[in-house]
Amino acid sequence: MKALESEQQFETLKNEQTVFMFTAGWCPDCRVIEPELPNLESKYPEYNFISVDRDQFIDLAVEHDIMGIPSFLLFKDGKLQGSYIGKERKSIEQIDAFMQKYV
Repeated sequence: MKALESEQQFETLKNEQTVFMFTAGWCPDCRVIEPELPNLESKYPEYNFISVDRDQFIDLAVEHDIMGIPSFLLFKDGKLQGSYIGKERKSIEQIDAFMQKYV
Protein backbone atom coordinates (compact mmCIF):
# COMPACT_ATOMS: atom_id res chain seq x y z
CA MET A 1 0.00 0.00 0.00
CA LYS A 2 1.39 3.37 -0.99
CA ALA A 3 1.62 6.16 1.57
CA LEU A 4 0.00 9.56 1.09
CA GLU A 5 2.65 12.20 0.47
CA SER A 6 0.67 15.46 0.56
CA GLU A 7 -2.78 16.98 0.91
CA GLN A 8 -2.59 17.91 -2.78
CA GLN A 9 -2.09 14.24 -3.60
CA PHE A 10 -5.18 13.42 -1.50
CA GLU A 11 -7.23 15.89 -3.56
CA THR A 12 -5.94 14.38 -6.81
CA LEU A 13 -6.54 10.77 -5.75
CA LYS A 14 -10.10 11.57 -4.65
CA ASN A 15 -10.90 12.02 -8.34
CA GLU A 16 -9.91 8.44 -9.10
CA GLN A 17 -11.15 5.24 -7.45
CA THR A 18 -9.29 5.35 -4.17
CA VAL A 19 -9.54 3.79 -0.73
CA PHE A 20 -7.77 5.80 1.96
CA MET A 21 -6.80 3.90 5.10
CA PHE A 22 -6.15 6.21 8.04
CA THR A 23 -3.55 4.62 10.28
CA ALA A 24 -0.60 5.42 12.55
CA GLY A 25 2.67 3.73 13.40
CA TRP A 26 1.61 3.24 17.01
CA CYS A 27 -1.80 1.65 16.16
CA PRO A 28 -1.90 -2.03 17.23
CA ASP A 29 -5.25 -2.67 15.47
CA CYS A 30 -3.71 -1.40 12.23
CA ARG A 31 -0.79 -3.82 12.57
CA VAL A 32 -3.21 -6.75 12.98
CA ILE A 33 -4.81 -6.20 9.53
CA GLU A 34 -1.65 -5.15 7.67
CA PRO A 35 -0.59 -8.68 6.59
CA GLU A 36 -3.98 -9.20 4.89
CA LEU A 37 -4.15 -5.86 3.06
CA PRO A 38 -2.23 -7.04 -0.05
CA ASN A 39 -4.94 -9.69 -0.57
CA LEU A 40 -7.60 -6.99 -0.43
CA GLU A 41 -5.66 -4.83 -2.88
CA SER A 42 -5.43 -7.80 -5.26
CA LYS A 43 -9.16 -8.45 -4.97
CA TYR A 44 -10.01 -4.83 -5.93
CA PRO A 45 -7.37 -3.86 -8.53
CA GLU A 46 -9.56 -1.05 -9.87
CA TYR A 47 -8.94 0.90 -6.63
CA ASN A 48 -5.85 2.72 -5.42
CA PHE A 49 -5.19 1.82 -1.78
CA ILE A 50 -3.46 4.65 0.03
CA SER A 51 -2.22 4.69 3.61
CA VAL A 52 -2.78 8.01 5.40
CA ASP A 53 -0.77 8.63 8.56
CA ARG A 54 -3.38 10.14 10.85
CA ASP A 55 -0.76 11.97 12.90
CA GLN A 56 0.95 13.46 9.84
CA PHE A 57 -2.35 14.48 8.20
CA ILE A 58 -4.38 15.39 11.26
CA ASP A 59 -6.26 18.13 9.35
CA LEU A 60 -7.55 15.55 6.84
CA ALA A 61 -8.55 13.26 9.71
CA VAL A 62 -10.49 16.05 11.43
CA GLU A 63 -12.09 17.16 8.15
CA HIS A 64 -13.41 13.63 7.57
CA ASP A 65 -14.38 12.92 11.20
CA ILE A 66 -11.75 10.21 11.65
CA MET A 67 -11.79 9.66 15.40
CA GLY A 68 -10.52 6.08 15.57
CA ILE A 69 -8.11 4.10 13.45
CA PRO A 70 -7.92 2.15 11.31
CA SER A 71 -10.64 3.92 9.35
CA PHE A 72 -11.40 3.84 5.64
CA LEU A 73 -12.76 6.35 3.11
CA LEU A 74 -13.72 5.23 -0.39
CA PHE A 75 -13.77 7.88 -3.12
CA LYS A 76 -14.79 7.66 -6.75
CA ASP A 77 -14.85 10.53 -9.24
CA GLY A 78 -14.28 13.12 -6.53
CA LYS A 79 -17.17 11.97 -4.35
CA LEU A 80 -17.10 10.11 -1.07
CA GLN A 81 -18.89 6.83 -1.78
CA GLY A 82 -18.57 5.33 1.67
CA SER A 83 -16.75 5.37 4.96
CA TYR A 84 -15.89 2.76 7.54
CA ILE A 85 -14.97 4.79 10.60
CA GLY A 86 -14.88 3.73 14.20
CA LYS A 87 -12.71 3.05 17.20
CA GLU A 88 -13.27 -0.71 17.18
CA ARG A 89 -10.84 -3.23 15.76
CA LYS A 90 -11.77 -4.17 12.19
CA SER A 91 -11.19 -7.56 10.65
CA ILE A 92 -10.14 -7.99 7.04
CA GLU A 93 -13.53 -9.68 6.47
CA GLN A 94 -15.35 -6.59 7.74
CA ILE A 95 -13.26 -4.34 5.50
CA ASP A 96 -13.97 -6.63 2.54
CA ALA A 97 -17.72 -6.47 3.29
CA PHE A 98 -17.44 -2.66 3.34
CA MET A 99 -15.70 -2.71 -0.05
CA GLN A 100 -18.29 -5.04 -1.59
CA LYS A 101 -21.00 -2.44 -1.01
CA TYR A 102 -19.32 -0.08 -3.46
CA VAL A 103 -17.92 -2.19 -6.29
